Parts: sequence; C-alpha cells; structure tokens
Amino acid sequence: MTTQRPLRSALFMIAATSMFAASMLAGKIAQLEGGMHPFQVSHARFLFAFLAIACLVLVLRPRFGKIHWALHTARSTCGFIAATAIFAAAAMIPLADATALSFLSGIFSMVLAIYFLSEKVGPWRWLAAGLSFAGAIVLLRPAGAIELGALIAVAGAAVMGLEMMFIKRLTGLEAPLQMLTINNGIGLAIASVAVVFMWQMPLGSQWLALAGVGLAMVCGQALFIHALRVADASFVAPFNYCVLVFATAYDYAVFAEVPDVISWTGMGIIVSGAALLAWREARASRVAAD
Repeated sequence: MTTQRPLRSALFMIAATSMFAASMLAGKIAQLEGGMHPFQVSHARFLFAFLAIACLVLVLRPRFGKIHWALHTARSTCGFIAATAIFAAAAMIPLADATALSFLSGIFSMVLAIYFLSEKVGPWRWLAAGLSFAGAIVLLRPAGAIELGALIAVAGAAVMGLEMMFIKRLTGLEAPLQMLTINNGIGLAIASVAVVFMWQMPLGSQWLALAGVGLAMVCGQALFIHALRVADASFVAPFNYCVLVFATAYDYAVFAEVPDVISWTGMGIIVSGAALLAWREARASRVAAD
C-alpha cells in the first residue's frame, strides 16, 4: 500500500510540472528555428534524457532488480506517442491551446485509476479535478478546439493518462533510477526508428534547444515518479495543470507574451483546484495519523 504523504507529493509534482513546461518550451523553440519535425523533437527528448541518466548510472553504479519489460515497453510506447502528439499539436495550433488540452491527461488518468488501480476517488478529488478542468476550458478559448491540432492534442492527453497507469504500476515494483533508465532506453530505441526518414541536421541553437527538451524532461520524470511513490495517482493527477502556470511564465520571459484576463482567470481556477486538493488531503492525512 502507498504511504500517503500528500504535501510532499504536491511539492514534487509542482517541481515536476516546472520541468515539463521547460521541456515544451524548448521543443517549441527547436521547431520555430527551422521547421523541425515533431519526431525529431521527440527523439531528442529521449536521446538527451538517456545520456543524462546513463552518466548518472555510471557514477552511482546502482544494482538493478527485476525488470518488468512488458510494463516498460507499454509505458515507453505511450510516452513516445504522447510526446510526439503534443509537439505536433503545438506546431498546428497556439501553444497555449495545445498545452491546455494536454492537461486533460489528468482527467483521463484519474478515471483510469479507478478501473486499473482500484483507487477510490472521493468527492473532494472530483471537485478539484473538475475545477482544474474548468480552468483548462477557460484557457482553451473553445473556438480552436475543433481543429485537427486540437484533436491530436486530446489524443495525446488520453495516451498520457494511460501512461500514468503504467508508471504507477512500476513505482511499486522498481526503483526510480531503474525505471528512468529502462524507460528512456526503450523510448530512445522507438524514437530512433521513427525519426530515420525525418532527420535533418540541427543548427547550433537547435542543438541547445533539443538538449533542453531531454534534460528538462528527465528531471521532470524523476520528480514525477517520487510524487507517485507517496500519493495515489488520482491525487497527483490534478497537479498536472500547474504546467500551464509555468508555461505562461516561460512564454512571458522568452517571448514577452503578457497573459490577458482570460488567461489569468483560467490559471486562477486551475491553481485553486490543485490547492484545494492538497489542503484537503493533507488535513485528512493528519486526522488519520491522530
């Protein structure tokens, strides 16, 4: 059974979302500077993440236990499909729309956790998830929701929700570093096959952006896994929406884009939902400990 530490899980998850947003920003920059294919951005995401983890493994020399290849393969396949879908969507519709739609993964994962992980989702979790979802809808500005790019983003979000189920299964079976190593190794193999026919030599600045995609993602993955180790997947899921807060801040810092009233309203609703859930779970945990 998972040892519930909601506050620690929330902090890990917020830090993870800051890294995920940085990875998306780096991917956007890489595509804007030369029309790079989403497959190549996804390939970089796994390549540089794997190189970083491989260096860490060489230094720490950890002992790996039993490897659950079927779960890893399913998780890595979902990860590649989801990442490619989100990068592709970002190239077809505004980044804010693609980001907002990707947050639907939290709703998908919470619902899937009921059936695949037998987790109980009470009214407070449903309320928090509903608030976050409403905030995403506000930020989406529904006019662009029927575009092909939006449909691709929704499909990517659904696959991300499924990926979370495999991650949660693995957190109870393997150590975090082992999970990261195997996942990114399999993901790199899948991405290397997919990118063969779309490869183009990156420019100097594109190399930096591509490296940022992978390094930020692996940091986010590590934090995300730790968040799942100390709380239910259904508790962690709504915090995915914090990515939007960081993405907006990064857009302002890099592209000087100032959020309008609708953006602030949507982000406020999203943060309120996550804060409500963190407060309620922390309070319930203290009561149970007494």
